[in-house]
Amino acid sequence: MPIYDYECTSCGLKKEVMRKISEPNLTACPACNQETFAKQVSAPSFQLNGTGWYETDFKGGPKSAKKDSAPSTTAEPAKPAT
Repeated sequence: MPIYDYECTSCGLKKEVMRKISEPNLTACPACNQETFAKQVSAPSFQLNGTGWYETDFKGGPKSAKKDSAPSTTAEPAKPAT
């Protein structure tokens, strides 16, 4: 479930709220009960976890010369189609 930032324009309360995407936006402030509680635009923050996802992936660093310079001896030449 996504976490949304809300702010009340009456009392200034700022709060993060976990809501389903399908749920309607909150309008009533939990602190002052005014209908001035509005969803704010904020940057998403997430982190990829698990095997295979690392901070250094896909950065375009130098490639290993050992892998690039060694010719492949196990590959067979392509056969013409008949």
